[in-house]
Amino acid sequence: MNLLDLENVHVHYGAIHALKGVTIAVEPGQIVTLVGANGAGKSTTLRAISGLLRPSQGAIRFQGKPLAGCPAHEIVGLGISHVPEGRIVFANLSVEDNLELGAYLRKDRAGIAADRKKIYAIFPRLEERRRQASGTLSGGEQQMLAIGRALMARPKLLLMDEPSLGLAPILVREIFRVIREIREQGMTIVLVEQNARMALSVADRGYVLETGVVCLADRADALLQNPEVQAAYLGGAA
Repeated sequence: MNLLDLENVHVHYGAIHALKGVTIAVEPGQIVTLVGANGAGKSTTLRAISGLLRPSQGAIRFQGKPLAGCPAHEIVGLGISHVPEGRIVFANLSVEDNLELGAYLRKDRAGIAADRKKIYAIFPRLEERRRQASGTLSGGEQQMLAIGRALMARPKLLLMDEPSLGLAPILVREIFRVIREIREQGMTIVLVEQNARMALSVADRGYVLETGVVCLADRADALLQNPEVQAAYLGGAA
């Protein structure tokens, strides 16, 4: 059974028809990436999965359970965490407090403490700054914190929206190292990322969206070699 299924999903923003029958399947342990230009519907797809937007038509199922009508906090409780675009952290709170908020639905204090140690092992810089106000961190550190906070919920599925946006190349490489690392630990990831070449290089499968429609779906390595994808999203052949 797939971990996540979207079937013929439509989403409207008022009169704007943002998703027009999107169908996507995600198997356990996969990284699936959504590729497309700005406005193609990638972030809207993630927001529909996490309950921040309600589809006007179609079905979203997680572990076979329909998510229709579930509020966002219940979807977190089912095992889906969303790392939003823009590194949204609680700026006045410390790094440690932000991580604690990621575990707000959990009651297992020992498990929370153990997971916090794991986050610090993945992101040593966060441990160095654990008492620091999150708003004073660099952009890269805030992105690490946003990922760490999402992981504190112990999700089965991690949604990541533009994790490398606005970061220096050395930090982009660091973020993608972490994506590989958490995937190796068994995490399933749906990744939206403007750096299509890097996203496809870590993914198992990719979906290309154009104006709210899936126009192409294939193995990630096949999409990397696809001349149309290369011309449109990868700056020509490698």
